[in-house]
Amino acid sequence: MIDNPRSPRVRAVAKLAKRSAREETGYFLVEGPQAVAEAFAYRPDLAIDLFITRHALDRSGDFGAASAGIEPELVTDAVLEAMADTVTPQGVVAVFAHHDQSVDSLLDRAPRLLAILDEIRDPGNAGTIIRAADATGADGVVLTGRHVDVFNPKVVRSTTGSIFHLPIAQNGPLGAAIAAVREAGLQVLAADVKGDELPRVRDLLPQPTAWLFGNEAHGLTDEALELADRVVRLPIYGHAESLNLATAASVCLYESAFAQRAPR
Repeated sequence: MIDNPRSPRVRAVAKLAKRSAREETGYFLVEGPQAVAEAFAYRPDLAIDLFITRHALDRSGDFGAASAGIEPELVTDAVLEAMADTVTPQGVVAVFAHHDQSVDSLLDRAPRLLAILDEIRDPGNAGTIIRAADATGADGVVLTGRHVDVFNPKVVRSTTGSIFHLPIAQNGPLGAAIAAVREAGLQVLAADVKGDELPRVRDLLPQPTAWLFGNEAHGLTDEALELADRVVRLPIYGHAESLNLATAASVCLYESAFAQRAPR
């Protein structure tokens, strides 16, 4: 039983909330029963450690850690609170290794639907869009420009396990990503208020598509819009000033998913 919240090992785990520590070690935090269960179910090969309270172990078991060759380590509530990024952790914290992919390796899978997130800074938006991409059956997510780290604890929590379900590439320039995507046979549709209303361009949606989404506050730059094959906007029929980025991205991805799966 680990019972000292100030021990070097506990501090090392807690440091993974910081980007510098994640980049140095190649590890990141996974918190909560749902996310930990998804992590061990889909990527047990990336598991490093599992820390769990007695109550959580009795309630949920070891989440398949033993099958992955990981011995669960019992910790006190105080230790778990010291390790976790959340204010009220749910009894379990795991450490997993990064699973970055390059854009080229992602495109080797012959994707039909991708999300490209350029200059996304908000962890909640990034995580929610990754979750939406997973739900719509998208084949991957690409983060470009100066963006939030996909292994940020808040991003990981917002994905609710989806970060382990689909390939994610990050840290490349937007222009190179779009060039590679287009060479792989996908059209690029940029979501922006300057574009054509989505219902008017539905004939494009059955095609293999990479949706391009921009920064929450500033949207896509003119240079980014010029890289797209078409600029598309969601019409607002009520009185809302605008849509949240993650909501708009979810609608766009689902529209493509519907079109690509429609009976021929």
